[in-house]
Order: sequence, then structure tokens, then C-alpha cells
Amino acid sequence: MKIGFLFPGQGSQSVGMGKDIYDEYSIAKNVYDRIQELTGIDIAKISFEGPEEILNETKYTQLAILAMSLAILAILKENNINAEISAGLSLGEYSALINSKAISFDEGVKIVKKRGEYMQNLAPKGDFQMAAIMGMKDEDVEDVCKKVKLGFVVPANYNSPGQVVISGEKEAVLEAERIAKEMGAKKVRILKTAGPFHTEKLIDSANSLKKELEKVKINNFETKVIKNLDGTEYTENDDVKDILAKHIINPVRFSKSIQNMLEAGIDTFIEIGPGKTLSGFVKRTNTDKEINILNISNSKELEEVINFIKKEGR
Repeated sequence: MKIGFLFPGQGSQSVGMGKDIYDEYSIAKNVYDRIQELTGIDIAKISFEGPEEILNETKYTQLAILAMSLAILAILKENNINAEISAGLSLGEYSALINSKAISFDEGVKIVKKRGEYMQNLAPKGDFQMAAIMGMKDEDVEDVCKKVKLGFVVPANYNSPGQVVISGEKEAVLEAERIAKEMGAKKVRILKTAGPFHTEKLIDSANSLKKELEKVKINNFETKVIKNLDGTEYTENDDVKDILAKHIINPVRFSKSIQNMLEAGIDTFIEIGPGKTLSGFVKRTNTDKEINILNISNSKELEEVINFIKKEGR
């Protein structure tokens, strides 16, 4: 069995996420307590009680999802469950880097706090939206965006075969939705995100984050991590800080990330954090291999995964 961890990103959050794990595992509570010490934010309270409009603020959303993923990760490590490769969707890449020890827990938490603040506070003024287009090829979605006349919209996340997220000005996204449906899209779903993420519109956020990243110590990778920027594995020659800054203004190549994990021999994917979005992406990826797709978003699923891995002799 070769295990790969997947860490979700912004948009997977919901009020109450992680509470049962926090209540049942002292090590999980310790993670939330440490994050509060580092940031001054009671992220447990925001995660468990909301309200939703506060949790959905980017500066809190990113920290809340990171906290839940790191809490689950701590429990898995206590049970000697580790991954050979990990990947995260956008924000989730920070969980993967912390897991690999390339970035320390403390510095990772602090930089994610800054990232969320910059992406919220330095976003351009305007009405922006993101939407997932299902049932179209990547190049067809790119054509849809080129046909839009009402404003700025570009592909932002290449999630899986047949699913691409677009990002841009609200009117442009709505026009893209109409064009996509005319061109044969099966479905278009508006996402609960709050800015033109993974586009050039966040250049100010990227520049500010780059300055903060310069203060972060990058360590040797203890496990492999796939980067969003091009879907390939980080190498010792990569400038991790530059890549993470560029990450904000470039599309996420997650479908390629999954494909490269499969080609590296990963046969057991474990999604760690709220929701089951990434598990769905793996299911939609073409492969001849028999693979296990597991996810952990509550204490019941956590126990099931631990028992499954132990039973399989990991």
C-alpha cells in the first residue's frame, strides 16, 4: 500500500467542522490551542460556532481549514499512518508542506494567517465570483472564457477531467456560465469563495505574501509534495517561496497532481479535512489501477480510516 494525503482548500468549510474530533482527541485540541497561541484567533470557536458569514471570511476560512487538517494529521501520525506523497488544493498545499516538514508547524500557521489576510484585504474592489464548470474539456472552458465580453474571467482551477473552475468579475462569470451551457456544459455551480483567486487580480496579495515568505525557513522535505503550480513534485532546486507567491495568481493544476501521484504508484488516497471534494476528483480520474479513496471529515471516518490502514498491514 502506497498512501497519498490530499488536503482540501477554501470552499470546503462549514460551521461545526472538526468539533467531534476536537472533543474526542486531546491531541486535536492541542493543535487548535497552539494555533490560537500563535495567531491570537480562537479558530476553534469560529470553526465550531460560526456564524457562517464570519467563517467564510478568507482570513478565517484558511486558518480554520488548516487547523482541522493539521489536527487530523496529528492523530494519524500518532497511529503511525504516513504518506509517501501529499498534495493540497491551493491552501491545502500548506498542510502538505507542513506535513513534509519543509515548513515548520509554527511558521506554517503564521504564514497561512498572513496569506488569508492578504487575499482578503488586498483583493481589488469589485464584485467577483468563482464557478465550477462540469462536463467540458479544459480547452473548451478556456475558449468559453475567451468568448466573454462583459469583463474579466479566466480558468483558475483545473480540478479533474471534466471539471474546471473559472474566476473573475461576477458579470463575466455569469456570461461564461451562459456560454458554457450553450456549448454543452453539463452543469455550472457558483462557489462560496470571496475573490478572484488564482488570477492576476491578486498581484498585490502575491507581492505582499512574497515579502512575508522571505522570513520563513524552508527545510529539507521529509516526504514528497506535489505543487499546484504545475502538478509536479517539488525538487531541491525549486524556490519554494517564489512558487507559493506565484500560486495565488496562477491556475491550480490539481488534475495533473492526481495523475502524477497515480503514476508514482499511489494506490490509497486519504483526503484530510472538511468535505469530500478531492475524493471526487480522484474518482473522476481515469486509471486502470485498483485504488482506495478514503476521506476524513469527522471522528467516525477517522476511526474507519485508522482501522482500514491497520487491517491492511500498514
